[in-house]
Amino acid sequence: MSDSRPMPYPNVPLWLLALITFSGTLAMHIFVPALPQAGADLGASQAAMQSTVSLYILGLALGQLGYGPLSDRFGRRPVLMGGLVVYTAAGLAAALAPDAQALIAARLFQALGGCAGLVLGRAIVRDTAAPQDAARRLALMNLMVTVGPGLAPLVGGALAASTGWRSIFLVLCGLGVVNFLFAWKMLPETGKPGPARPGSATLAQNYLKLIRSPAFIGYSIGGGCATTSMYAFIAAAPFIFINQLHRPEHEVGIYLALLISGVWLGSMLASRLIPRMAIEKVLVRANWISVIAAFILLGATLTGHLNVFLAVGCMFFFTLGVGTAAPGALTQAISVNPHVIGSASGLYGFTQMATGAICTALAGVGNNPALAAAMILTASGVIAQLSFWLAGRARAAT
Repeated sequence: MSDSRPMPYPNVPLWLLALITFSGTLAMHIFVPALPQAGADLGASQAAMQSTVSLYILGLALGQLGYGPLSDRFGRRPVLMGGLVVYTAAGLAAALAPDAQALIAARLFQALGGCAGLVLGRAIVRDTAAPQDAARRLALMNLMVTVGPGLAPLVGGALAASTGWRSIFLVLCGLGVVNFLFAWKMLPETGKPGPARPGSATLAQNYLKLIRSPAFIGYSIGGGCATTSMYAFIAAAPFIFINQLHRPEHEVGIYLALLISGVWLGSMLASRLIPRMAIEKVLVRANWISVIAAFILLGATLTGHLNVFLAVGCMFFFTLGVGTAAPGALTQAISVNPHVIGSASGLYGFTQMATGAICTALAGVGNNPALAAAMILTASGVIAQLSFWLAGRARAAT
């Protein structure tokens, strides 16, 4: 007589998944305060140093498309550990980089490796819990993970000021080693690898369905413009505060931490508003907060009245809108076609990060980083509003 009892879920510590997950985004934010110092040491331009951020974001975008299918075919554990090896080796290469080009290449590979934890950490949570408990564990893990980007600028600024910018990558390399050892000792295989999983042809068909959907494209482009466009200011921030507003280098991490806290508070606000208000309304109204803040920032820059208080204040409200809009944009995008939720999530993540990479690259154009960032944020906010309007109309017509 066969045993019909359900198999117990593998036991994976949530703190371990949180540590692996936040490593990817930590590496992006922790280096930002050290951009001017690294640029001066390597004899690189502002645009070249901002490329170390924009290409990092691009690496996160590409990884969103690849790691899910790979882990479905070969298993979560080997794919994750392979990503951690790449992340660790790239961190060491960045620490030893002799010039800006080598640093940019190392950062791209660091992102491709770090994205493994970003994608697979959440997948492992879903593998190891029933649906209702998985939602609770994901919420708790996300709360743990959001601490990383808030602390990263402070830690990066302190490391750069005390031991130099290269020490940041040695710390990240060490974190990669620790994550690999923990995963090796404590992480069981939680997926069900095998050829029965969706093949490349099926994945291509799913992506094609989504690309042909005006509603999905509208929510994806709008979501990217409403959220990751803030990376344009984050990448330009050291040059704005140090070179244009003449603040000391060690203060940059504090200002960036305040901006990231806006995202965290916005996420908390969204969790309170969504049960009481239609998701579409929360999304659009939250983005309006960001748009208004961006216009004020642009006006202050054009009229020569920009100061630290205005820059930090405007960006705090911009990121508050980002944090509030982000869950709604993702929810609306992946609910367009309930039959391809996994593919929609990956393609949305790719679009979101690709938008952030483009915005960050554009922020390096010209010799006025404050003006470039303000123009990008303003244009992105307007594009987001138009995209949400078109997506809403397309969805209502179906």
